[in-house]
Amino acid sequence: MTTRGVLYVHSAPRALCPHVEWAVAGVLGTRVNLDWIRQPAAPGTWRSEFSWQGQVGTASKLASALRGWHLLRFEVTAEPCATAEGERYSCTPELGIFHAVTGIHGDILIPEDRLRAALVRSQRGETDLEAELAKLLGKPWDDELEPFRYAGEGAPVRWLHQVV
Repeated sequence: MTTRGVLYVHSAPRALCPHVEWAVAGVLGTRVNLDWIRQPAAPGTWRSEFSWQGQVGTASKLASALRGWHLLRFEVTAEPCATAEGERYSCTPELGIFHAVTGIHGDILIPEDRLRAALVRSQRGETDLEAELAKLLGKPWDDELEPFRYAGEGAPVRWLHQVV
């Protein structure tokens, strides 16, 4: 079963750009040459985005391949398909990686056990329920990435297909 999604590299130092391409190529099984444009939200960095199509699990593989570089900000999305829910991965140098399961309309689906754990932590006074829910929804990552998303409007999108 295949799905499709988008990789958004929100900011990468110039020296890291070829390494991002090699990592993505390794996951997709095909040569990758991304169109890099300057990222005005972080002078000295570059951004790129493209749409991909591949097997279910490709988003996870892309996120895993990119998560080790501390200076990289990125997001990977995968659309739901007949055999799998959608996914969203967000990564920033300060926060690390966030993963969420998404439904057919793009809503984040929070598993019951994670909600129950947030309630328990809140009831024990370990944390604030509102802050816990914000983390479950990825709000800290959205807050940090929003200036980079806005700066990237109008960037070209290219379809890449995974070789199977």
